[in-house]
Amino acid sequence: MAEIKLKEVREQLRSMTDVELRNEVAAQRANLYHMRRRAALRQQTDTAAIRTARKQIARALTLLRERELVAQRGEN
Repeated sequence: MAEIKLKEVREQLRSMTDVELRNEVAAQRANLYHMRRRAALRQQTDTAAIRTARKQIARALTLLRERELVAQRGEN
């Protein structure tokens, strides 16, 4: 499976709506929980995936915050 480049990931996230971003965060958090459980049980072979999932969550939350700040500036 080919890895998606970081630029493509950012473009995908930016094209999502706020609701889709929140759903993405929830899905990634659930995925992260399961990866951490598997890692604790020594069943997780790709431990770098945990770091990748955390970064994906951070990217989505950052975009949500940016949109929130833009909306606040528009109201003023």
